[in-house]
Amino acid sequence: GKVEDNAAVRVWSEKVQQEKGNSLVEGYASELWDFTRISVTQDSLQELKEIWDQWDNEIKQLFYSNYGDLPYLLDVRVDKRLFRALAQYWNPPYGCFTFGKKRVDIFALSIYGLVIFPKALGHVDEAVTDLFDRLDKGVTPVPTILAETFRSLNACRRMGEGRFIGCAQLLLVWFYSYFWKVEKVSYRIFLEKYSPLKELVATPKRDDITEEKWMVILQNLQEDDVEWKAPWMVPDEILYRCGDFDWVPLLGIWGAVGYTPLLVLRQYRSRQFIPAT
Repeated sequence: GKVEDNAAVRVWSEKVQQEKGNSLVEGYASELWDFTRISVTQDSLQELKEIWDQWDNEIKQLFYSNYGDLPYLLDVRVDKRLFRALAQYWNPPYGCFTFGKKRVDIFALSIYGLVIFPKALGHVDEAVTDLFDRLDKGVTPVPTILAETFRSLNACRRMGEGRFIGCAQLLLVWFYSYFWKVEKVSYRIFLEKYSPLKELVATPKRDDITEEKWMVILQNLQEDDVEWKAPWMVPDEILYRCGDFDWVPLLGIWGAVGYTPLLVLRQYRSRQFIPAT
């Protein structure tokens, strides 16, 4: 199902809760660690940056046309203190935060393996190669990226420690897009060469905030502190359930996870309600 009529979806959600009850059993108590020791160890991307810098504009444009704005991820600085603080607010039960063509192909595969799905440092996992091969067939990597991000955050939070196996750059891009008030730029999304990643890389950010200070900031977030809809998001229908599931299953390359878009309707500029759980 897709969110088209907010009121109708809310009625459906309440009806499902009456019929099926909460997804969390009565008496459920969170067993999450108070503090998660999460490692954001990254591959060295210097060689990829050097390869990119050596290419002329024609090859770069070929890459952009085939794979989009991936190279800008090489310039997204990973603020490890912010990332570790942000990870403390991930809620696994609900799956959200509470609060030359060949040369081009190999380079793109390297970004996918070393930046987006960095399971084994210094190596591109075979499962990543399989996903990459399917991109030519029109397969979008977005659900897979979401799935592995959620799965890794879930694992780290439940264990109280671990290395994040996902794209830290993209997660921080999401953070900066919603929690860093910026000048409204919604009209720019209609420009042919507009790139949210390029704009974010060029936007100055503070790098002198400690992990403890970040946690205080996140703990005390107010409604007005949040840019509920990223300026670059184009309004569209929202897939909120799939088949017999009252949520959306996301298939990763190493596993699957459930996702409930109804928890984050405000990100789509839709009226938020508390969905059935």
